[in-house]
Amino acid sequence: MTGPLVSVMIGVYNGAPYLSEAIESVQAQTYRPYELIVVDDGSDDGSGEIARGFDEVQYIRQPRGGNGAARNRAVEAASGDFFAFLDADDRFVADKLERQMTALDGDPDLDMVFGHVREFVSPELSEEERRGIRPPAPTPQPWTAPNLMLIHRASFERVGGFSTSFRVGNVILPEVVLERRLHTQNNGLRERDARSQYLHVLKAAMDRRRAKEAAGDEEG
Repeated sequence: MTGPLVSVMIGVYNGAPYLSEAIESVQAQTYRPYELIVVDDGSDDGSGEIARGFDEVQYIRQPRGGNGAARNRAVEAASGDFFAFLDADDRFVADKLERQMTALDGDPDLDMVFGHVREFVSPELSEEERRGIRPPAPTPQPWTAPNLMLIHRASFERVGGFSTSFRVGNVILPEVVLERRLHTQNNGLRERDARSQYLHVLKAAMDRRRAKEAAGDEEG
């Protein structure tokens, strides 16, 4: 599938064991064109060398600022009409962007698209380490996290600081679009506070949907 340029952005901090798989999952996408931006958030484990070893990767290094700061830096460098985000320890499925672009093309009212996530335990973990983390969900689950999101650039810029005063439309695809790795250093466990920004986006979306439903009830 071909269409508008999609900017895929990976923020990484000491993600050397898994970064290659994340980059390869982007490069395996069935959708074109895309640009891939990797922001190295002050890693000291060789993550930068791994990123620079791939063709067609725009590599940026910055002092340690956290996952949110890395994403913001990537957005500053992005030139695509659509934005997608990926953590350095997770993987896109091959048709992630294609499915989501098809959904956005089919509904002009949508600002963003999410999907389902399939979790897996990172295979290098020892039995003792495996016992220290929760088991993966038994079936793919709907998830409204940045890693699953494809969003119009204009919508992202309109929301800006993820204020609830802006209305956004979203849909969760029934298909799996992300494989989430469970391991001992998950970003989601280390930086829970970063997710609160995206809760503002989701609340705005829910407010918009409720308003539509209320208007429909009044008309009926």
